[in-house]
Amino acid sequence: MQVYKHINQYHSKEKSVLTIGTFDGVHKGHRQILKQLTRTAKCLKHQAIVLSFFPHPRMILHPDSNVKLIDTVEEKIAKMKIFGIDHLIIHPFSRNFSRLTADTFVSKYLVKKLNLSTIIIGYDHRFGINREANIDTLIEFGKKYHFKVQIISPQQVEDISVSSTKIRKALTTGDIKTATAYLQKKYSVHGIVIEGDSLGRTIGFPTANVSILEDYKLLPQPGVYFVSCQLDQTNYYGMLNIGNRPTINQIEEKNSIEVHLFDFNQSIYGKKLSIHFDQRIRDQIKFRGLSNLKDQLQKDKQHCLNMINSMRS
Repeated sequence: MQVYKHINQYHSKEKSVLTIGTFDGVHKGHRQILKQLTRTAKCLKHQAIVLSFFPHPRMILHPDSNVKLIDTVEEKIAKMKIFGIDHLIIHPFSRNFSRLTADTFVSKYLVKKLNLSTIIIGYDHRFGINREANIDTLIEFGKKYHFKVQIISPQQVEDISVSSTKIRKALTTGDIKTATAYLQKKYSVHGIVIEGDSLGRTIGFPTANVSILEDYKLLPQPGVYFVSCQLDQTNYYGMLNIGNRPTINQIEEKNSIEVHLFDFNQSIYGKKLSIHFDQRIRDQIKFRGLSNLKDQLQKDKQHCLNMINSMRS
């Protein structure tokens, strides 16, 4: 799969089968579209192209919404690679780009630049200035510019339509089970281990403080989670806290991420840690003191160990 950071970097004259979207999360519904894309392209012997965007349109058009994303750009690329896509274009989204008329977008970019033969698109797709165009408009453009339109109906999980918005809501409310079902895999974050104040070590629970470089990456609801992690290609279980550390009376504006890895005692500052969320354990709590905090952490750890034993049995 070739990756492009701008649509103008694409120069092939071969006919293409195309789908368009932000594809945040590459969730269950997205996967149906991508599988249909590659099947159709293979059948027609055309190029399979995904046209995506970054930043997310809501970041540009509604900056006050403070939208966070399920995937970083790198995570999206990694997820896309498994589908047999020929070309992934992640085009910069800007206010000027958003002002293109639907006709200009289709004729200049999709038809002339990408040599479109077939477009595969979700049933609710809208595009063009002020999102003026919909599927019916696209079908009319197909007749005008000689390409076919394949419409994907809503994909369902227990009779609920899958969407990136619903996954974000699940994560921000701590509903890891629903997010996992929609994504068809565990939700993950990836970061660099940085130095902390070593407070956890003083109470027998040393933690790796993890810095997420992409500030647009969505973090689940503050609280304690059972997690699985990868470090230097080795798997570990652990428990993770997302929060502003209220017990130490130095409540921070930005939530921190601290991971206690089980059966682990190494210095890993500066290393990359991949974290996968298995289950939410409890809310963030302000304790009367470090002794009470330690007692609760022991209970949390035992709860996680019980889950590990259950999985292994």
